[in-house]
Amino acid sequence: MDKKQNSKRYDLEERTLSFSKQVRAFVKVLPQGISNTEDAKQLVRASGSVGANYIEANESLSKKDFLMRIKICRKEAKESRYRLNLVEEGSFASQRDALIQEATELMNIFGAILRRSE
Repeated sequence: MDKKQNSKRYDLEERTLSFSKQVRAFVKVLPQGISNTEDAKQLVRASGSVGANYIEANESLSKKDFLMRIKICRKEAKESRYRLNLVEEGSFASQRDALIQEATELMNIFGAILRRSE
């Protein structure tokens, strides 16, 4: 793998980590309630899983394993977007909308990786 590809991989690892951290910061300021608490738990899990599975994909032992991990990344980004749409954001709508946009972009990136790799 050349230096440019390593740099791209690192950038996406950093981006998914940043997304997960931003989600965690957002969850801390959400209005408390039964539905927000449950959706926030699932949101934290899904957002963290995006990056964790991307790291696993980069360490995969086979193309089949790589493709499966990338599919999971896309799925978890999609779930993150879904959960973000469910939470009652109170006065934090612009922050939620930015996170929804990032989840959508991550979904598209992982979709493009899948199309190029299959």
